Amino acid sequence: MSASAIEPISFTLYSKDFARFAQELGASFERYGFAVLSEYDLPQDRIDAAISDTKAFFALPVETKKQYAGVKGGARGYIPFGVETAKGATHYDLKEFWHMGRDLPPGHRFRATMADNVWPAEIPAFKHDVSWLYNALDSMGGKVLEAIATYLKLDREFFKPTVENGNSVLRLLHYPPIPQDATGVRAGAHGDINTITLLLGAEEGGLELLDRNGEWLPINPPPGCIVINIGDMLERLTNHVLPSTIHRVQNPPPERRHLPRYSTPFFLHFASDYEIKTLPNCVTEENPDRYPEPITADEFLQQRLREIKLA
Repeated sequence: MSASAIEPISFTLYSKDFARFAQELGASFERYGFAVLSEYDLPQDRIDAAISDTKAFFALPVETKKQYAGVKGGARGYIPFGVETAKGATHYDLKEFWHMGRDLPPGHRFRATMADNVWPAEIPAFKHDVSWLYNALDSMGGKVLEAIATYLKLDREFFKPTVENGNSVLRLLHYPPIPQDATGVRAGAHGDINTITLLLGAEEGGLELLDRNGEWLPINPPPGCIVINIGDMLERLTNHVLPSTIHRVQNPPPERRHLPRYSTPFFLHFASDYEIKTLPNCVTEENPDRYPEPITADEFLQQRLREIKLA
C-alpha cells in the first residue's frame, strides 16, 4: 500500500484545543477536499462487530441477498453487483453494497423521501451492530460539522438544525476479488452528492483523490483513522470554498486482485427540505456567487441519483 498524501489530525484536539482542531481540519478540507482523523473515540470492538456482520452478509448466496434488493422509496437494503455507474462512465463499478438509513416515526414529514430499513434475517446481530455504527458515525459527523462551521466563521452550532433528521445513509461496501478479464474499476472517478462523507479505513488500499494539479494522490491512512471528504451539497453551499474533490477506488495490483475489499462510508446529508443557498460569507469579488438559484437538498439528491443510475 502506498503512503497516504494527507497527514492525519488527532481527534483528541476536539476536546483539548477546539480552535486548533477546527483550523487544521478546515485547512485540509479547503486544500484537498479531504481530511484524515486519527485517534477517534469509537470503540474498535463495536466497529469490528459491524464489519464482521457485513462480511457475513456478502458471503451469502446471491439469490438470498437479492431478497433484500429493490426497496421502494429510498436507499435501503441490498444493491447488487453491476448497478451503480459513475457519472459519465462506460462500465459499472465492480462492487455490491448495503444501505441503511435513518429510522423515522410514523407520520414524520420526511417519510415520503426516507423509506423503512430492511434487515437480513440470516445475520441475527446485523441490525444491532450496524445501527450502532450508523449512529456513531452520525454523531462524529456532527462534531466535524462544528469544526467546519467554526472554520467558516459561522456559529459553532450552525449546521446542527440543517442536518437534523437528515437523509443520511450508511453504505456497507464489498468489492469482490477481480477476475483477470474484468472491465471497469472498483469505483470510477466521482464526487459525493451529500454534505460530508466519513469513511472508516479499508484493509485494502486503492482510494485516490484527484488533486487540483491533475495528479492522483493516494489516501491510505494508518489503521484507526477516519477519512472525511466534502460532498457536492457542501461545496455548493460554500460556493466552492470547500471543494468536493473527485476520487476513485483503483483496482489492486495483480498480486492482490484475489483479495476482497470492504469499506463503510457514511454519507451525511442535510434534511430533505433544507434549502441549499450560498452562504453570504463565501461570496467575494474574486469568488462571485456561482449558484444564485437555491435548491432543496432532496431536489439536488434526486437529480444526482438519476445520473448514477440509482434512481
